[in-house]
Amino acid sequence: MIDAASASAILGRLRGRLIVSCQPVVGGALDRTEFVVALAQAVAGAGAAGLRIEGVARVAAVCGAVDVPVIGIVKTDLADSPVRITPHLADIDALAGAGAGIIAFDATDRARPAPVAEMVTRIHRHGRIAMADVSTRAEGRAAAAAGADIVASTLAGYVAGPAPTAPDLALVADLAADGFTVIAEGNVRTPEHAAAALAAGAFAVVAGSAITRPEHVTRWFLDALGSG
Repeated sequence: MIDAASASAILGRLRGRLIVSCQPVVGGALDRTEFVVALAQAVAGAGAAGLRIEGVARVAAVCGAVDVPVIGIVKTDLADSPVRITPHLADIDALAGAGAGIIAFDATDRARPAPVAEMVTRIHRHGRIAMADVSTRAEGRAAAAAGADIVASTLAGYVAGPAPTAPDLALVADLAADGFTVIAEGNVRTPEHAAAALAAGAFAVVAGSAITRPEHVTRWFLDALGSG
């Protein structure tokens, strides 16, 4: 089980702060470990309180290069499940070994390789903080009941329907009202979005594409100009 003092210390560094997801576009020009480390160093140097990093090797590289809490994930496309964020128990073992202090995983109510409760138990067995990525209030409640330390709005809008273009602040507010430690994540595209998420009750806010995926930001500008 995670040591309460250690968890409190990590979470204390994140309270009310910005976490930056450094996940380049797959196959893009920045999709190399050295660039991920450079992005992590750049945003941490600018004041980001934490980082969200994908891939065991990249988590290890970033943990060795910066001194801020790292949320580690593994993304895998499975043939028999739509769950792709840290789907396996073995992913947790690997991320813990790489140094991630927080391990995030898909906690949606979908067919999955391992139950949410088993994922949380395995994360805690390594002495790490369990972050449940959810899409609904019910999923957040179920994840918290299973022992998740953090509930995140990461997957809001991605389980069904068209991909969203703004953060789900209503979900953030609902989860916060339930008394959970809530991290707002997903389509936080502007500083105003981030501030609104905190105002809605978020414990901390994750921004990703708006900072570390110039391909996406370029497309937003092109679309706004009608030149896409």
